[in-house]
Amino acid sequence: MLLSLKGIQKSFGGVKALRDGNLEVREGEVHLLMGENGAGKSTLMKIVAGLYERDGGEMLWRGKPISFARPSEAAANGIAMVHQESLLAPHLSVAENIFLG
Repeated sequence: MLLSLKGIQKSFGGVKALRDGNLEVREGEVHLLMGENGAGKSTLMKIVAGLYERDGGEMLWRGKPISFARPSEAAANGIAMVHQESLLAPHLSVAENIFLG
């Protein structure tokens, strides 16, 4: 297993943004996350990419427990995220923003 997420939790203040997030990814797979607004898709991916710390649950990378404190740590392990939010640099094209990220 390349990446395994089990029971991932994240709260902001008193609001539970993610409760019991689970995902398994094997080498060579491509996944699509779908769900209603507020379902926790972006929160889960931001935890994987090192933008947020999880409050609970387990994240395994190649079978070993791991936690990324910043995006550069995730990137060093081959994990990157293309954000759905506004462009990082509004003066650049969409393609240029993707290559920044």
